Amino acid sequence: MMDAMKKTVGIVGARGHTGAELIRLVAAHPALELAFVSSRELDGQRVADHDDAYSGDLRYGNLDPHAVAGKRADVVILALPNGKAAPYVEAIDKARPDTLIVDLSADHRFDGAWYYGLPELTRGKGSGQRRISNPGCYATAIELSVAPIKDVLAAPPVCFGVSGYSGAGTTPSDKNNPEKLRDNLMPYALTGHVHEKEAAFRLGIPVEFMPHVAPHFRGLTVTTNLYLSRAMEREDVLARFRDAYAAEPLVRVVDEPPWVSRIAGLHHAEIGGFAMSADGRRVVIVATLDNLLKGAATQAMQNINIALGLDELTGISICRRPGDAGSGHG
Repeated sequence: MMDAMKKTVGIVGARGHTGAELIRLVAAHPALELAFVSSRELDGQRVADHDDAYSGDLRYGNLDPHAVAGKRADVVILALPNGKAAPYVEAIDKARPDTLIVDLSADHRFDGAWYYGLPELTRGKGSGQRRISNPGCYATAIELSVAPIKDVLAAPPVCFGVSGYSGAGTTPSDKNNPEKLRDNLMPYALTGHVHEKEAAFRLGIPVEFMPHVAPHFRGLTVTTNLYLSRAMEREDVLARFRDAYAAEPLVRVVDEPPWVSRIAGLHHAEIGGFAMSADGRRVVIVATLDNLLKGAATQAMQNINIALGLDELTGISICRRPGDAGSGHG
């Protein structure tokens, strides 16, 4: 039986890697309870058989938009591929418009009617929101890397990204095929990637981004080259980032370039490097985050907590690595 004091949460698209992380986060949250999880492929199977973080009797369902709206959950998380959210939003809008919807796809990231939930940059507008667009994983890293210094840029940021293959989802492709990725680095969408457009739109400046897939499972790195309009000292650049994120528990500014192997399974992003050219007019900054967590599920939970008026970190463990209790790859 549902706890009357808890808010109910439904997840649509629960089969994927991010869906599995969302189930774990909701299961560990003291103020939330799973109402339903929808997955066409896993229809009828017990959630607990796929994820030991969840111990209830809930089973996956194959729910169409009207069935999802009929569940009347307080929160619905759409963990669907791009282009699939609209029928669910329309059905929920008709049946229960006060439902909190968090869309993890790119479908509403350019829509001014939806709150863009990158809390470290947009937190002041998050309380009470009912339509939240979760940022892309790469876009999160890019925006966090550029925002504190964008006012002194002389040219568009040039961002080189490398992600683990979990970022390619569960539908089989070259980009999530471990055999094809072994001893390999696979470039793709080298111009016009949706996260390039998203970061440029949200930062208000042009952004150049070149993504690649690597053989590791989770975590991404973005190395950003920034030309400056005036010469700066490294300490001045570093101070901007430390000031910007001093109160942010899920963004850590570090001195050395961060390693993706050290961020996998953790909820925060790391930003470091700050390598300056000899003339002080160019800086290279490196950001890492777990694409399934701060790049997706953790950020969604931050947004839900803020929208519901809860402490932002409720249900989010600051220290968690693969192999710890309740972790795993989904």
